[in-house]
Amino acid sequence: AYERRFPTCPLIPMFVASDTVNEYKSEDEAIHVIERRCKLDIDAPRLLKKIAGVDYVYFVQKNSLNRRERTLHIEAYNETFSNRVIINEHCCYTVHPDNEDWTCFEQSASLDIKSFFGFESTVEKIAMKQYTSNIKKGKEIIEYYLKQLEEEGITFVPRWTPPVACKLESSTSHTRRPVSPAINIPDSATKEGLNSKEILNTSSSPSEPTAGTPDDKLDADYIKRYLGDLTPMQESCLIRLRQWLQETHKGKIPKDEHILRFLRARDFNIDKAREILCQSLTWRKQHQVDYILDTWNPPQVLQDYYAGGWHHHDKDGRPLYVLRLGQMDTKGLVRALGEEALLRYVLSINEEGLRRCEENTKVFGRPISSWTCLVDLEGLNMRHLWRPGVKALLRIIEVVEANYPETLGRLLILRAPRVFPVLWTLVSPFIDDNTRKKFLIYAGNDYQGPGGLLDYIDKEIIPDFLGGECMCEVPEGGLVPKSLYRTAEELENEDIKLWTETIYQSASVFKGAPHEVLIQIVDASSVITWDFDVCKGDIVFNIFHSKRAPQPPKKDSLGAHSITSPGGNNVQLIDKVWQLGRDYSMVESPLICKEGESVQGSHVTRWPGFYILQWKFHSMPACATTSLPRVDDVLASLQVSSHKCKVMYYTEVIGSEDFRGSMTSLESSHSGFSQLSAATTSSSQSHSSSMISR
Repeated sequence: AYERRFPTCPLIPMFVASDTVNEYKSEDEAIHVIERRCKLDIDAPRLLKKIAGVDYVYFVQKNSLNRRERTLHIEAYNETFSNRVIINEHCCYTVHPDNEDWTCFEQSASLDIKSFFGFESTVEKIAMKQYTSNIKKGKEIIEYYLKQLEEEGITFVPRWTPPVACKLESSTSHTRRPVSPAINIPDSATKEGLNSKEILNTSSSPSEPTAGTPDDKLDADYIKRYLGDLTPMQESCLIRLRQWLQETHKGKIPKDEHILRFLRARDFNIDKAREILCQSLTWRKQHQVDYILDTWNPPQVLQDYYAGGWHHHDKDGRPLYVLRLGQMDTKGLVRALGEEALLRYVLSINEEGLRRCEENTKVFGRPISSWTCLVDLEGLNMRHLWRPGVKALLRIIEVVEANYPETLGRLLILRAPRVFPVLWTLVSPFIDDNTRKKFLIYAGNDYQGPGGLLDYIDKEIIPDFLGGECMCEVPEGGLVPKSLYRTAEELENEDIKLWTETIYQSASVFKGAPHEVLIQIVDASSVITWDFDVCKGDIVFNIFHSKRAPQPPKKDSLGAHSITSPGGNNVQLIDKVWQLGRDYSMVESPLICKEGESVQGSHVTRWPGFYILQWKFHSMPACATTSLPRVDDVLASLQVSSHKCKVMYYTEVIGSEDFRGSMTSLESSHSGFSQLSAATTSSSQSHSSSMISR
C-alpha cells in the first residue's frame, strides 16, 4: 500500500514527481532497498520563493523493506538548500510484538536551520506546518491505498519464506521495539511496560487525564456561566493543570479562563499547554505584566498618534477594538518611542482586553473569553512596509501569540488596498493557523454589503469614519513630528527593557570630520541597504569602495580619527594619505541631504572588498558673482557649533544569494511621508517623495 504513492500521489498535491536513483534487491528477495529523488511544491509565500530563487524543492527518500524482519524503514533528507537547512526524517512500520494483527508506525524528524536569508523564523513555521499536515494525512493516505487493494481483491500478502529448506528461527531474542499502535492497546500490553510515549493513541495515555475521576469535577453552573461548553476530558485537563500549578508554581495562579486559553491553543494536550503556560507565567513575572495597567502610563505621543482604541462590543458581546492602521505613522512611533514602549503599549491593550472580557462575562451572563478587532486599512501604502517597522511588528506578533493565545475571537480587516497582499505575505507566517481562520478581509466598500459589518456589529455602534452614526473616540493618528524623535542613546536609557536591541545609531558630523561606517562584502552582488534621518544641518552622503581595509579608528578622542560627543559618535576611516581613484573609488553619486529629510536606499555591490558609507558636512558654495566669502560663511567659520550635523542611521547587508540577480542597483530616495511638517517642508520640496518599492 505504501509503495503505491510513487511515482506521484494525487492525495499529496505538493508531491509533484519522483525518480528512482538507486535500487537493490537481495538474492533471496528478503531485502529490497529503493532510493528516490522527490520533487515537492512547498506551500510557501511567493515572496519567499522569489527570494530563495526556487519553485520546487527536492528530497532524497530511501525505503528499506526487510521481509525477513517484517519491517519497512523510510529515511528522507533535503537536497535543496542542504547547506542552509538540514531536514532529516525517519519512519518505521513494524509488527506489534504482542499482536501480529497490529501494525505499529513510528515517525521522527529533525529540523536545523543554519541560515535562510533572514527568514529563519518564517521557514521554521512553514516547515512545522507542512510536517504537521503530513502527519495528519499519513493515515488517511495509507487507508486509501489499502482500500484500493481490497477492491482489487488483494487482502492478504503471504509471508516471505527463505528459498532453502532450512529456516533459522530467531525466536530466542525478544528485544522489544517502541510500539505505536493506532488502536486500543490490550491491558496486558500496558502491564508489560508500554509507556504513554510509545502509544499514538493519546486519549488512552496515562499522562493525559481520564474523565470521571472523583476530584475531576467542576460545578456545572460555574462551567456554563464562566467557561462555556467543556467535555469531561477538557474539564479534567483544566483541573489537572490547575492542580499542578497550585502544587509547583510559587507565583500568582492564573484564572481558569486563562488556563483554558492555553489548553485550547494546544488542542488540550496537557503537556504542551503546561510548557507554554509556564513560559508565559515566567515572562509575566520578569516584566511585571500583571501590574502594567496600574503602574504604567502611556506616553503622550501614543495617546495622540496611536490610532487605536476600545469601542463598545460586537453582537456576540465581545469587546471591540478599533485600529486605524492606515492612518498611523509607524515609523514615527518607532523613532519617537522605541520598540520597548510600543510593545508595552500593545501589552497594556491586551491586558485591558482580558479585563473587559471579565466585565462582559458578568454583564451578559455568559462566558466571553476573547475580543473582536476591527482594522481599517484606508491609507495603507508602501511607507508602512518600512523594514525596521515591519520587524518591530513581527516581534510584537510573536510576543502576543506566545502570551495571549485564543484571545482574538474575530479580526475584521476593512478597505484593504492593493499593497495589503505584500504586507500579508510578510506577516502571515508568524500568525497561528487557528488565529488566521478568524480573519475576514474586505476590499474597498465590500464591508457595507451582505456578509459585511452588519453581520457582526450592531448598526448603532458602527464608527462614523466607516459610514456609521456612532462617534468613535479613537485618535486619528497622523504624522509624528520629528521634533519628538529620540536618539538611540535616549532610547537605551529607558528603564523599560522588554528587549534590548536598538535599531538606530546616532552620529555627529563635523566640518572636516565626516562620520564613516565600514561594511565588508565577501560576495559580489550583495545588497547594502540604509535608512537615515538628518536631524541637524545639511550633509552629503557618499559610498566608497576599497580593496584594502582601512586602519581602525584611533581611540584618542582628541585625535582626528575619533570624536565623541554627548549627541553621538564620530568615526573616520579613510586615511588622510589615501587618494580618491588610487586607494579607493566612489561607487554612487554624492547625495545632498537637507536638515529634516529621511533617506532610504540600497546599493548592489559589484565587487567584494570594503565599502565605506560616509556622511559629510555640506558647505554652501560661495556666491558665483564674487570671489569674496559670504557673511554667513564667515560667521559659520567662527562658530564651532554651527559646524556640527547630526544623523540617525540604520544599515543592513543582504547576501547575494537572497536575490539571485533579481534586483538591480537601487538609488537613494527621500521619503515624503517622514518629512517635517510646516517648519521644514520647504527644504525638501525639490526632492522626490516616492519611497523605493521594487
